[in-house]
This record gives sequence, C-alpha cells and structure tokens, in this order.
Amino acid sequence: MSAAIQYILYFVVLVVLAIPLGRFMAHVMDGEHTFLSPVLDPVERGIYRLLRIDAKEQMGWKRYLVSVLAFSGIGLVVLIALQMLQAVLPGNPQHLPGVSWDLSFNTAASFITNTNWQSYSGETTLSYLVQFMGLTVQNFVSAGTGIAVMFALIRGFRQVKEQGLGSFWVDLTRTVLYVLIPLNLVFGICLAAGGVISNFQPAQKAELVEPVAVQPNADGGWSVIDGAQIEGDTVKVDGKVVEDARVVTEQFLPQGPAASQVAIKQSGTNGGGFFGVNSAHPYENPNAFTNIIEMTSLLLIPAACCFTFGIGVKNTKQGKAIFAAMFILLVIFTGVIAVNEHAGTPQLADSGAVNIEMTDGQAGGNMEGKESRFGIATSSTWSAYTTAASNGSVNSMHDSYTPLGGFVQMLQMALGEVVFGGVGCGLYGMIGFAILTVFIAGLMVGRTPEFLGKKIEPGEMRWAVVLCLATPFAILVCSAIACMVPGLADQLNNGGAHGFSEVLYAFISCGGNNGSAFAGMNCNIPWINVMLGLEMLFARFMPIVGTLAIAGSLAKKGKVAESAGTLSTTNGMFVFLLVFIVLLIGALSFFPALALGPVAEFFQMIA
Repeated sequence: MSAAIQYILYFVVLVVLAIPLGRFMAHVMDGEHTFLSPVLDPVERGIYRLLRIDAKEQMGWKRYLVSVLAFSGIGLVVLIALQMLQAVLPGNPQHLPGVSWDLSFNTAASFITNTNWQSYSGETTLSYLVQFMGLTVQNFVSAGTGIAVMFALIRGFRQVKEQGLGSFWVDLTRTVLYVLIPLNLVFGICLAAGGVISNFQPAQKAELVEPVAVQPNADGGWSVIDGAQIEGDTVKVDGKVVEDARVVTEQFLPQGPAASQVAIKQSGTNGGGFFGVNSAHPYENPNAFTNIIEMTSLLLIPAACCFTFGIGVKNTKQGKAIFAAMFILLVIFTGVIAVNEHAGTPQLADSGAVNIEMTDGQAGGNMEGKESRFGIATSSTWSAYTTAASNGSVNSMHDSYTPLGGFVQMLQMALGEVVFGGVGCGLYGMIGFAILTVFIAGLMVGRTPEFLGKKIEPGEMRWAVVLCLATPFAILVCSAIACMVPGLADQLNNGGAHGFSEVLYAFISCGGNNGSAFAGMNCNIPWINVMLGLEMLFARFMPIVGTLAIAGSLAKKGKVAESAGTLSTTNGMFVFLLVFIVLLIGALSFFPALALGPVAEFFQMIA
C-alpha cells in the first residue's frame, strides 16, 4: 500500500506543477507580460542590443534551421576545445590532463544534442571549469534549443498564409532567461539546502576503516574482490595470489559545484551526472527530499509543453489530448517496471529458499543495484521517468533490473522520446506521430486528413515519416554495425542475451538522445566514441529538420473550415489511436532486436 501511495504521489505532483508552468511558457513564447517581466524585461532588451538581435524578425523555416545548426556547431567546437585544453586552463584544482580527441568529440556531441551520454566519470576526468562553463552552459542552451523549435512548430500551426516562424535567437533568449534560469535557481537552492554539495574545493581523501581488495573489470574500472585475504599489498583468494589485484586504503571524496549542474541536468532533460554514478551518488542526491525534487523535474517541462502547445495553437483540448496519450503510456510503462521489480526473479527467490516478499523490515523484490535509501518504488519510478524523458540520469543501476524492466526502459527510448520526451523535442516528436495518426485514421474511415485546421498533404507526410523514423533508423543501423565489429565482445561484462542488451541499450540511449546506460559495456574506446557521437548528432538534428520543414509548410497554408468529414483530434478515440500508432511503430521497428535481448533473457529466466 505504501508503494502504491508513492507512485500516485509522484504522478499527482507532476501534473499539478506542469499545468501552471505550461501556461507560463505560452506567455513567454509570445513575449507577453509575466510576473518576472519587471525584472527580466530590461535584461532581455539589453541582450538584444548587445547581440544586435531584431526582436520582431520572422525567420522562414530554412533560416531558422540554419540558425539552429550554426549555433549548435559553434557549441560543438568550443566544447571540444575546452576539454582538450583543460590541462592549461584555470579551474582545475585536481590538475587533470586534457581529454582525448575521441572522448572530447563524443562528450561534446552528447551535450550539444541534449543527450548527455558519458563515457567517463566526471569527478576524475573533467575540471570544474569544463563542468560549469562547458557542460552546464550546454545543459541550458541545448534544452533551450529544443523548446525554441517547439515554439516554431506552434507558430506553424497558428500562422495563416505566412512565411515566418519567429526568430530562433529571440526564442532561445526568452526560454533560457524566463524559464530555465529562474526555475533552476529555485531547484539549485533547494538541492543545496537538501545536502547536494556546491563548492570549489579540490577532492578530499579519507582513510578507510578496513582495506579493500579490487581488480580491473571490463568497464575499465575496478570491482571489489569478494572473500579476499589481504596480507600487506598481497591479495589472496582461497590461498592463491591474485596478480592484478590492488589494495585500497583510502577513499576518494570528490567535491565541486554540483548543485547548480544537477538542477539543470534534471529540468533540462540533460541527465549528465557531475559524478560517475549520477544521482545514485549521495553528493548528488543525498535523501528523499532531493530525490523527489530531482525526479519531478525530470518530466516537469516536457509535461508542461503539452499545455503550452494547446494554448499556443488556441485549442487547449488538443494540448490535453496529447498530454493524455503521453500520460497513459507513462503510467503503463511505470506499472510494468514496478510490477517486475517488486516481484523479483525466480533466481532471487532460489526456488522458495529465500524470502523476497516485502515486510516491515525488508524491501522485498529485486533490490539489486538499487539504493536502500530510495527503495524499489522510487527507483522504478525514476527509471520510468528518465527513459520516458530524454534525460538519462539514474538513481539505480539499470543493468540490474529484471529483463522486462530493462525491456520497458529500452522501449521508451526507442519510441523516439515521445512519452513526454525531452524539453520541446518530445512534444514535436509526438506531433509527428499525431500527423501520422490523422493520415492513417483518415484513410481507414474515409475522413479528411486535417490537423488543427491545416490540411495534411504529401509534403507534411513525408517529413512526418522522417521525424518518426529517424531515431529507429539511427539506432538499428549503428547497433547492427557495432555488433559486426569483432572486438565488441571484449568490451562487455556479460555474454548472451544480456550482453546483447548492453549493446542495444547503449545505442538506443544515444539514438534516443537519452544518455542513460546499462553500464555493463565499456564505450570509452575511439571507434565506439565516434560512432555514438555521430549517431547522437543525426538523431537530434534530423528530427529538427523535419519539424521545421513541417512548420514552414503549415504556416503557408490557409485554415480549413471544420466539417462533418473532419476527424476529431481531441476526443478519447484519437487518444487511443495515437497511443496505438506510437506502440505499433515501436513494435514494428524494434521487436526483432528487443526479442534477441531482454525478451530472450526473460524466457531464459523463467525456463
């Protein structure tokens, strides 16, 4: 019962906060007066004067696209340079060396695409300067770019026989200034007050009460040796010396300005952790208070975007219908993860020899890879939220979830981040599916393919297909190529179905602009870094091209009067059809691959 209350509470908090934020974002999009205007209006005008931005400019879709690509390209180059030169730059109290070219490219591509995939541990790889001037800045502007493109799409539906979609520079400025900075100022203060560290001190060391024996693992890290006997610097297991073992006598205690980055990594659906183990680290997420703030902020802006869309297109029912479709999918997927994690596995139960039922003194279920301070309910909800959004932050180890729990995590990302998805991009991804739904449903029942008063013609359909299938194409092609490379197996912790799941999860995560990982695969080698970086760039910007092309085409059209032949897109039937089309395309695209990974592992588990 207590677990059920937790799940309900998390959903209620999300909805209650998303509705007013959605209204606020709609006002910001149109430059209307808000409660922040007296303070921020002068700042906004100052930015326009300084950068010579015309606040009234109306860009066509191609110019809007060029602005997006140019801005992101400059960010890519600057972030690569910051990483490679960090050894000679200030703000590096650990005196960390410059980052290799392939990892720099991978990380830069990751952060400018709002993916935040990390093939490294932040506390041992990046200086404070790179963390807050490189990564944190991209956390803001990459999230702002997604929202700006969503604003352009809204104007495409709203404009009648016009060319312009607004100005990218104005949209980006307003999004960062009025939405992201104030919201994350509040989140950052709350997180720091809750115990998330925020300082510029170098890392500290502390003596362990007892030494620990470790040895290298496939991830390039170290694993504790169970049952080891330590004699000075020598490690033995069952009387035999372990040659590659090390004895650890000190604990590394990382420091740094974590709270500010943790706030925007969550609310901007970025997900990149300040520390290697992300929000499972007690310095990033120390208690239940910080956990609910971080977890709610994962989906807060993406959920609010649905209501912003409804207000922006002057049809609030449409925004609610889109929200309903996303929310239904989220509840279903969260439920599947929760049921499987609370039930555990036959292997954990050991044919009834081990009691894995929940009791007053025991969490029950599958607690492997989960923090005891959070438990199964919070961990399961977080994993559903983070893979529904293009966030990727974690407070538990996804590699340790049950096969069907991992299956749902992969499926949500593979669908193209449309179960709320990333800030802005989740909404415009779902609009692509909505256009497909209108067209397919219209063919089935003989209705006119119209959406929000605009006729859907072959041009929009082609771009909608690109928008919906770019992500599956990138994921399946890149993962297939990777699986053909002979050395890939050497980078995995596991073989068989679970090993394939580790590979598939990595490429789904990067293709879905998510960034989370099973963490059972070493990806920090040149060819994987480059391939994942290219996949992230394609899967981020190809949908943006499709979205802006659709927006530009719709803006030129006139409004079509609603008639008896018009398919309603705001009722329960449309919501059902939209959910069905999303799942159908996901199933057709990914079922063969998923069948070889988590599905096969599930049947092996119960056999």
